[in-house]
Amino acid sequence: MRAPDIIRKKRDGGTLARAEIEFMISGIASGAVKDYQLAALLMAIVWRGMTADETQVLTESMLNSGTIVDLSRVLGPKIDKHSTGGVGDKTSLILAPVAAAAGVLVPMVSGRGLGHTGGTLDKLEAIPGFRIDLDLVRYEQVLAKCGLVLIGQTAEIAPADKKLYALRDATATVESIPLISASIMSKKLAEGIDGLVLDVKTGEGAFIQELERSRLLAETMCKIGAGMGKKMTALVTRMDHPLGRAVGNALETREAIECLRGDGPADLMDLSMELAAEMVLMAGLASSLEQGRTLCGRTIADGTALERFKGVIEAQGGDPRVIDDLDRLPRARTTVDLVADRSGFVVDLKARPVGHAAMLLGAGRARAEDGVDHAVGVVLHKKPGDRVSPGEALCTLHVNDETRLAEARSLVASAYDYSDVPPVASPLIVERIARVPSTRPVPASERKGDS
Repeated sequence: MRAPDIIRKKRDGGTLARAEIEFMISGIASGAVKDYQLAALLMAIVWRGMTADETQVLTESMLNSGTIVDLSRVLGPKIDKHSTGGVGDKTSLILAPVAAAAGVLVPMVSGRGLGHTGGTLDKLEAIPGFRIDLDLVRYEQVLAKCGLVLIGQTAEIAPADKKLYALRDATATVESIPLISASIMSKKLAEGIDGLVLDVKTGEGAFIQELERSRLLAETMCKIGAGMGKKMTALVTRMDHPLGRAVGNALETREAIECLRGDGPADLMDLSMELAAEMVLMAGLASSLEQGRTLCGRTIADGTALERFKGVIEAQGGDPRVIDDLDRLPRARTTVDLVADRSGFVVDLKARPVGHAAMLLGAGRARAEDGVDHAVGVVLHKKPGDRVSPGEALCTLHVNDETRLAEARSLVASAYDYSDVPPVASPLIVERIARVPSTRPVPASERKGDS
């Protein structure tokens, strides 16, 4: 078997056999397949796509390239959540302690931000001392102690994905549904979970903007997980506007803590609690979503979710005093207000330019190897539906380096649109997709449909 023959077959529109996919993925570790050959295969997949069978086998091969964590010693239902990324999306920091306080075990392996979207790990590292680089032994210990654990991808988890992800970023092969699905699911299925709740973003600020493609991504990942015996639910949610009011790592961590105190923006609270309720329902701790919402709401009201977050911060080396003193989080040296020049209603606030503006200020990365400034970002005072008057602050930019301030300010200004009449609000959650796990592993030859 030769890599050039496999690349040629996919380039010409052929369907790869299990042995061919496994050869390419196993060749990453052995060195038998070179980076330039993997890059060529990735581009062929982008152009030609993959069937559902190929995508499932690709996921399994990437999953089996590393360790599949065994959490059977930690008794209880283990459910994680994954978001496909957006602007101001800090739901993981809220829903993980909420679900844990409601009785769910939440083993969460998260990622960093790239481009206009933020990353959970960057928000966590805004907490002084917080360690996301736990080994798998400590990962299990923290989960057993706190009911949740929040780490980054380790060298043992899906190492083939780590290589392919870096190549995709460098070769413009990111926006492929089979490749996205295999990347996400290979990492998530390695965590030791029983089920997974997905938040698949759609709209102007999402990586995949078209609703039909977002729906296809959600369906594809749910099929993969169910085919490997996992409970799966996906919510397709809008990412046309930033979620919440804070964009930037420490600013978003502050807002997440405020939500756990019961004092957060309605859109952020609603989505976080809905995702947490899905996790509680999936874990079998509620008989309906309504009951799940009630249980989750109780953890906010009685303070147990906030205490869970404080506990995991301490267990992972962070300063738990941030829970009671938000000023312990990093703060920018200066702030700059953007003010309205007319009266009316905000009818649009595009997420993508706001995310790009935060990146220019230093909150995000243009390249995977870039660092971030945890203190900087944007706080939005006016969002769609809000009335504005001339001279009123639309948002505040939190700044340490003014080199690209003018450009960032211009981007945020361009994100706003106004009207004399208020907009008609669209529901944040577009669709819910659920899949029950297969009672037996389904051979790839028996699975139907394209992805």
